[in-house]
Amino acid sequence: MSTRLSRRQWLATGAAGLAVAPLGSSLLWARPPVKNPRATDGDDRHEPDWTQRLTITVGHQGADLNGRDDKVVQAALDYVARLGGGTVHVRAGKYVFRNAVQLPSGVRLRGDGADTILTKIPSTTIALADDSDWYDQEVTLKNAKGFRVGDGVVLITKNPHNGSQDVIKRTLVAQKGNRFKLSDGIRKNLWLTGKPTCSTMFPLLTSENTADVVIENLALDGDKKNNMNLNGNYAGNIFLQDCNRYTIRGVESREYNGDGISFQICHDVVVENCYSHDNANLGVHPGSGSQRPVLLNNRLERNTIGIFWCWGVKFGLAEGNRIVGNRNFGISIGHCDTDNVMRNNEVIDSGKVGILFRDDPRGRDFWANRNLIENNTVINSGPSDGIAIDVQGQTKDTKIRNNRLVEKRGQMKRVGLRIADTAGVVELADNQFQGFSTDLIDQRKD
Repeated sequence: MSTRLSRRQWLATGAAGLAVAPLGSSLLWARPPVKNPRATDGDDRHEPDWTQRLTITVGHQGADLNGRDDKVVQAALDYVARLGGGTVHVRAGKYVFRNAVQLPSGVRLRGDGADTILTKIPSTTIALADDSDWYDQEVTLKNAKGFRVGDGVVLITKNPHNGSQDVIKRTLVAQKGNRFKLSDGIRKNLWLTGKPTCSTMFPLLTSENTADVVIENLALDGDKKNNMNLNGNYAGNIFLQDCNRYTIRGVESREYNGDGISFQICHDVVVENCYSHDNANLGVHPGSGSQRPVLLNNRLERNTIGIFWCWGVKFGLAEGNRIVGNRNFGISIGHCDTDNVMRNNEVIDSGKVGILFRDDPRGRDFWANRNLIENNTVINSGPSDGIAIDVQGQTKDTKIRNNRLVEKRGQMKRVGLRIADTAGVVELADNQFQGFSTDLIDQRKD
């Protein structure tokens, strides 16, 4: 009898084999571990643990690079990035920016703590004097006073097609009178019918599509009283977009007319031992789609919201944070923010609610499901009818356990924990209540 297999029989045999050892299993990919890595051209997965890398110092005088503005910090970062990465040490002093510093991959930006202050010029806003189409790379201002080549600007207009607001961030790279060339094309219509404006607004530190960066031991001052407000989807003292593996440690972020720290669609970001306070909007803003953020041992004080989990933030951890005096909410979580843990935080003196699970009825299942709230202390939340923890919408599969909810200002109409009648399974265990008019309101029908 012939032992030759037909093509059909061979394919069936192969499929059966893959069912036993699926692609990617250790049976097919049992590679030996890398025990003594060498620097190999083009291999960015394994490197030796180098004990020393390039460090460039920046200061007012006596440093490798001397100056007092964004240009000197940017020059140092670009230099170390060109040589494969390293540290830029910004020495004590005040550095006044006219544009955002762009962070390249593989760098460490380090200061001397509170003595290294990065701040910005007061913002200037002027209307445009002529139409610019979406394919243009220039704008004409009514008055160029307060604007220079090299400035970071934001262009804001009403979209002529749907009435929404368009926000465009660019740098001024050339000038002739009131006309300025931009660093990139506009890609939106800046028509006078939309009342477009140009403002010298920008984040202090920013990046897009980069990875493996450390920011530490700096004070960032957004000079809120002299600057216009800019939404945290576009800016903040620190603003990151589409970045991976950032660590922000020991940073004070204050007085930004917007967010203190904001990162959008960024993964594996760690914010640790930072002090984000007195910002107009959010203390820390893990932005839309960000995966696995870690927020550890931060102080978040006197912002509008302390921690704002945006849309689709998943598998994150907020632990050991002290969240005090935020005007609306200490912690807010909502649209598709699932599988996060909030543990061992102190949430004190929130203006409306201590911990809010937002309602979002616009989709089939847009709620903050499968989150764990445990071992937190929530004190003095909201006005006379305030709520320590408010679970709204169809939130489900969430655990709230071992939390200490306290009201020290008198009972009034204050509530410890409220669960909406539309909510799904919410597991409660061993929570302690003190000083409320009503400890628990569970509006769900049995």
